Order: sequence, then structure tokens, then C-alpha cells
Amino acid sequence: MTDSNRDEDLGLDDPDRLPWLETADGYEYEESASPLKVAGLVLAGLALLAAIVGGIYWIQRNQSGGASGNGELIAAQEGDYKVAPADREGKNFEGEGDAAFAASEGKKVEVSIDPAKAKAAAQAPQQAPAAAPVKAGSAPAGSGFVQLGAFSDSAKADQAWAAMGKRFGFLSGLNRRIAEGAAEGGRKVYRLQAVTANPAAAQQLCAKLKAAGENCMVVK
Repeated sequence: MTDSNRDEDLGLDDPDRLPWLETADGYEYEESASPLKVAGLVLAGLALLAAIVGGIYWIQRNQSGGASGNGELIAAQEGDYKVAPADREGKNFEGEGDAAFAASEGKKVEVSIDPAKAKAAAQAPQQAPAAAPVKAGSAPAGSGFVQLGAFSDSAKADQAWAAMGKRFGFLSGLNRRIAEGAAEGGRKVYRLQAVTANPAAAQQLCAKLKAAGENCMVVK
């Protein structure tokens, strides 16, 4: 179709015609959905949703076998369910009293000592004294030795042994040996050594000390 034919169809060749001011009576509009149709679609959707929910509820109820029980209330026990204690101050123990409070206020308090308990405490075994040092060459045959350090004098070696005995309880009961020797430059050193029953026990003791973070070495 040429431009001239299109102008003739639209009537644009008429100089007295103003098509943009003319009404659009001949234009066909699309028909919009009616309110009744929209309401029907909404009701149909709600009915479908209700059917789905009802079906799920019915399936779950049949699978679980339905609710069990008759819905009766549990009867409460007869009598009072809260009973006040006979002693409202709580339980008293032997030896308790107001002595501590009175002493804190500056009052004199008479204190009695049970003679039986005092005698039992006096007869309790006392802590065994520290083992005496073993002189070099006087240890029993077959003993093992774990060297714990070297010091400039024997007093420092004894102090180190006492400190290690407090840190490691498994050293209690063991003898110690302070072996005198010479270091580089001709100065004397005193080597602190723990004495064990045999070399195997010395290996075990040194391994335990190393596991605890202490340096040591097994010597002869």
C-alpha cells in the first residue's frame, strides 16, 4: 500500500478534516471482567483451598489413629498439698550456734574442746620427713638415677629438690643423690639426681617429668 492510498483510507487528503478532534465512536473496547465473574473465581479458589486443608487433616487423623483419651480431668490428691515444716528454722547440726556472731561483736565466748577428738588428732600420723641424701657410690646395687639439674653448690641442689617435691608429689619417698663433679674451667658442679629402684623405673620417672614440662635425663 502506498502513502497516497493510506491517506485516502484515513481521509487525510481532506484539508478541512481534523481527525485528531473527531470522536472515536467506531473504536471497539475490550470487555472488562464483571464483578460477578471475579467473585465467582474467588469463591472457587477458597473452596479449593478448603478442600486441600480438609484432605490433609483427614489423612493425618487416620494415620495417627485419632485422639486418645476420654478428656476427663485429673483428680487432685486429698488433703493439703503444701505442708509447713515442723522446724521453721531448718535443720540444726551439732556444733552450730551463735558463737561466731557473738565473737564478731567482741563478746567473750566459752569454747569447749572434745578430749576424744583432740587425742585422735594428736595420734594422727605425722608427715614423713624428707629422705636423706644418698652419697655418691653408696646407692644400692641396680639402682637407677634421674638427673634433674646441675648447681654451683649443694645447698642450691637441696633447695631445688625441695621445690620439685612440692611440685611433683610422685617424688615423695624417693631418695636423692648429689654427685659432685667438675665442669669446664675447673669449677665444681653438684648434680641433683633422683634415685630409683632400677633403671627401668628411672626411665618411667624421667618420662613422667618430661610430660609435666620438666627437663631430666637418665644417668648411671
